[in-house]
Amino acid sequence: MIQLKHIRKTYGNQGIGLNDESLIINNGEIVGVLGENGSGKTTLLKTIMGLCEVQAGEVLVDGRSVSEQYEKMAFITEEGSYFPYMTPYEYGIFLSDFIPAFDMERYIRLIKFFELEPYRKIKTFSKGQKSKLEVSAGFSKGAKYILMDEPFLGKDMFTRKDFLKLMVTSLKSDETILIATHLIDEVENFLDRAIILRYGRIKADFYIDDIREEGENLASIMMDITGYREDRFKNSIF
Repeated sequence: MIQLKHIRKTYGNQGIGLNDESLIINNGEIVGVLGENGSGKTTLLKTIMGLCEVQAGEVLVDGRSVSEQYEKMAFITEEGSYFPYMTPYEYGIFLSDFIPAFDMERYIRLIKFFELEPYRKIKTFSKGQKSKLEVSAGFSKGAKYILMDEPFLGKDMFTRKDFLKLMVTSLKSDETILIATHLIDEVENFLDRAIILRYGRIKADFYIDDIREEGENLASIMMDITGYREDRFKNSIF
C-alpha cells in the first residue's frame, strides 16, 4: 500500500505542485493519474518515488519510508534512465548486475515484442523506440510498484493499444501501477481507478466500475472538473 499524508509541494513563486493532499493506493490496482498540464501529475509520481523534496507531509510504502523501500519501486518516464552508448542487451546485463530482482527473461520478451534491435546502440534509436526500451526495463525490475509518467509519448496508436493489452495480461498479482497520461480514452478500459488533479488538488478519486454504473465516463467527468464546454467555439468568429 502507498500512503500520502498531507503532502504539500510548492515551486517557489511559480505555483503549487500539491496542496495538502492525502491518498491511499491499494495493492494490485491500475490507477490513472489524470489532469491538464501543470495539474500536479508528475509531482505526485515524483513525490511517491522520493525524487522531490516536499514542504510538508510524508509518503509511506508498505508502512515504511520510500528510501527504505526503493527496491520495490520502478519509475518509467519519457526522460529515460538508460545509457545511450549501450545496446538494449548490454543495458539488460547492467540492470541484472545492479538490481537483484531484475527479470532478464521478461526484459528480452518485451524488447522482442516492441521489435527493438538488441545489439544496436540505444543512441541511434528514435524517441519512440527509446520510450519502448524504458517501458521494457521498468516492467522487468521486479518492482511491486510501477509508476509511469506519460509512457505513451512517441508511440503510435497501435503500439499503445498493444502495450496496454500486454501490460494487463502480463501484470503480476502483487504489482500496482500508476499511469500519468493525457490519453484518457485509450486507458479508460484498462484502469481500475482514476485520480483527477487540478491546480495541485485532487478533484476526483473513483473506481471506473462505479462511474459506469452511473452512466458516466472519464471524458465527461474531466470536462465537468475542468469546465470545458464542447460548444465553446460555436459562436466564435475567426
